[in-house]
Amino acid sequence: MSQTLTAQDLWPLVQKLPHDEQVRLAKLALQAAARSGSSDADAYRAAPPPVDEFSSQEDPLAWEGEGWEEFNAPR
Repeated sequence: MSQTLTAQDLWPLVQKLPHDEQVRLAKLALQAAARSGSSDADAYRAAPPPVDEFSSQEDPLAWEGEGWEEFNAPR
């Protein structure tokens, strides 16, 4: 039976790479992840947003528009 590799399994090898190769590997990994075929719909089916994520209630910690005059940059 084949065992699936994880990022943690590859980490010791990544640390041995020179910096420019680590950057190259990161770019290749991001490209591969972008082409993986996973869609937003698949992601939301796998991990739907919690009930309160898109709450219609006003945020009690929302910033007020008043009192910021002293922080305006000169124009």
